[in-house]
Amino acid sequence: MREGFSGYDPIGALEKMAKQRTAEARGEKLRVDDLLPPSPEDAKKLGISDVDLLGATEYYRTPRGRKPNGRNLSLYSHSMGAMSWDAFHLAEVLLTQPLMVVVGDIVGGFGAYRDGCEIVGRAASKEKELVVVKGWSHYDLYDKPEPVSQALAKLIPFYKKHLKGETSQLKATARGTN
Repeated sequence: MREGFSGYDPIGALEKMAKQRTAEARGEKLRVDDLLPPSPEDAKKLGISDVDLLGATEYYRTPRGRKPNGRNLSLYSHSMGAMSWDAFHLAEVLLTQPLMVVVGDIVGGFGAYRDGCEIVGRAASKEKELVVVKGWSHYDLYDKPEPVSQALAKLIPFYKKHLKGETSQLKATARGTN
C-alpha cells in the first residue's frame, strides 16, 4: 500500500485519505476505487505490463479466480490502516516459529518476492527457508498445478516435520501428561 497503491507517496496518500474521510463525514459522496481493470484484455489495452497487476487481473477478473460475491473495490477513506500496517513489525523478536516462505522468481510490482526474502531474513526463527519456484509468478502459485506441486513438494515435508511435534505436544497437554 505504501508503494504502488500510493504512487510511492505514502504521506501524500494519507493526507488525501484524511481529506476524503472528512468530506464523507460531512455527507459527501464515498470514493470507491476499483483496484483492477475489468478484464485482462482491458489491462493490455490500458498499457499495463506489470506481471503482478496482469496476474491479479487474470486471476480475479476471470472464472479462474472470480467469486460470485467477490469484489476488488476499496473504500479510499478506509485505506489508512492498510497504508500504515507493517507485516514485518517485530519479526526479529516475535517470529520464532519454524518458517517456510514460497515465492515465484518472476518478480512483479506488488513486492511478493522481495517481501518473502525480507521476512525470511528478518525472522527470529531458528529454522527458516525461502523456497523459490523457478519460472513462475506470485499469482501462478495460487492455483496452477505445476508451481503448486513444486511448492507442496517442499511444504508438505516441512509441515509434517513441524506439525507432528505440535500435534504430539497438544495431545500430551490435553491428557495432562505434559
